[in-house]
Amino acid sequence: MTKLIVICGATATGKSGLALALAIRLGSVILSADSRQVYREFDIGTAKPTVAEQKLVPHYLIDICDPTDTMTVADYQEQTQALITSVGVIPLFLVGGTGLYIRSIVQGMKIPRVAPQMELRSQLESLGQPQLYAMLQQVDPVAAQKIHRNDLVRTLRALEVYYVTGNPISEQQGENPPNYPILQIGLDCDVEKLLARIQQRTEQMIANGLVAEVEYLCQKYGADLSLLNTLGYQEIKQYLAGDISLEEAKELTILHTRQFAKRQRTWFRAYPQIEWFDADDPDLLEKVWQRINEFIIRTS
Repeated sequence: MTKLIVICGATATGKSGLALALAIRLGSVILSADSRQVYREFDIGTAKPTVAEQKLVPHYLIDICDPTDTMTVADYQEQTQALITSVGVIPLFLVGGTGLYIRSIVQGMKIPRVAPQMELRSQLESLGQPQLYAMLQQVDPVAAQKIHRNDLVRTLRALEVYYVTGNPISEQQGENPPNYPILQIGLDCDVEKLLARIQQRTEQMIANGLVAEVEYLCQKYGADLSLLNTLGYQEIKQYLAGDISLEEAKELTILHTRQFAKRQRTWFRAYPQIEWFDADDPDLLEKVWQRINEFIIRTS
């Protein structure tokens, strides 16, 4: 039977390194759960596993999408579920910090297969959020109860699904959890230690050539590419435009990464199924290894 081991947590907590060591021991593979590592050429700023690391352990769901394309959660879920049933390795590791990606797999989220409709969104957005929310209350009162009246993004998505399919999004959502056993392991550490990790990783990214990567991507795809407005890339783009110094770009990246990590911690802490381990524990690898062995034996 398929067995899935999830390793999740905030950015810079050492998820990839731990998963690599565990996968080597088990002769397993790693499925990435990172919403930016799916894109080709976005390497340094996404902390993508190196070529050498990918040779040590097969990695999937990395470099599967062009930067000009969009990988939706539904796309990710479909590809990941197909891999879980076809790779033929037990157990599998699902590793990353994109909570929605992980939730789509471990809880079997039902996701409406409606691609973004940019023209429709633009027309709707011009009406203003108060009117949009009133429209949502009329066509899908169930969804409206779950969406805050000031949440433009979710309101637009709910209306988009309704007008494309003719059915309320609330009727198309839900969960269908997989029938195979899942062990969810979370990594966390003291806030100040996490800040030190973020600072160190940011310094390392710049030393590894992040500035050159961003400059190349801007030249190839244009500075308006949406991915270049994401964490780490946006700040270096500001530096390249002459708006801020490299030191300021570095400090902004650290600040924004810290804010992002706080949101990730809040997301993952809401799920009681996750078993937490201290990322700074010197015996982390052995403790997680013991827990995995217990899980494998219990579910055999």
